[in-house]
Amino acid sequence: MVNTDWRTRCLGGIILNETQIPWVFVEPGSVLVGSDNRSILFGGIGPRHEVIVEYPFRISERPLDFEEAVSLTEDTEMELVSDSEWQLAYSRGLLSGDDGSTESLADSAQDYWGKACDGRPFVNDHQNPKIIRRWKSDHAETLTVFVQGSAGGTAADGVRLVVREHSGWGDNPIEVPRESIYSSILIEEILLCLIVGIFPSFVWAFFNANPGYIQEGWLNLILGGVFFSIFTMLFWRPKQPTWYIESGRMVPRREKK
Repeated sequence: MVNTDWRTRCLGGIILNETQIPWVFVEPGSVLVGSDNRSILFGGIGPRHEVIVEYPFRISERPLDFEEAVSLTEDTEMELVSDSEWQLAYSRGLLSGDDGSTESLADSAQDYWGKACDGRPFVNDHQNPKIIRRWKSDHAETLTVFVQGSAGGTAADGVRLVVREHSGWGDNPIEVPRESIYSSILIEEILLCLIVGIFPSFVWAFFNANPGYIQEGWLNLILGGVFFSIFTMLFWRPKQPTWYIESGRMVPRREKK
């Protein structure tokens, strides 16, 4: 339960205490976090993974100013909301925001590799960017922003607070693998380069170029194919596996679209 017996605080001349903050109650549950799209323009922070939040919690109905929120978390049960908790509440239609507004989260990371999947904040490195949410046309998108200093007060317009009820976080949580599947991505890129770029270049030259061009200009054909394949990365790449929690471990699975 929420502790309402803590002292009130004076913030910029306004007396504010916990009972004056509108709260939204969130039941335990699972949610998918992250993106399975790794294209440059349309992709997001990955990998996409399942998080199981086994505890109920309360999240502030509206974002608060960063300085206000930090002051409220001193000597209380209130903390900055994590990315996973925010996403669980958002997936249930419990959160809303003004178009164009941004909200900072407790997490700092460039990706989700090595993240604990139990709802706790993921701080991979304080030098990493802050994870924020930006509202756009009644939907929220995930972004990363580098900020000066460790507090991250300028990362976004506001933050939401959370009160957890017996989170029960252990020392050995289920985690997304700590190392990304670079080898699989590299193999995928090589195959795409051959199929999308290099092979079509030689087919085009075979039917359209002057005789002997392939023998003399094969290097240009290869380089052109590689460049075209890299260019397509701006707009498209195959969907990446989503990591699900199964039998106490993370299992990758590609979803059919």
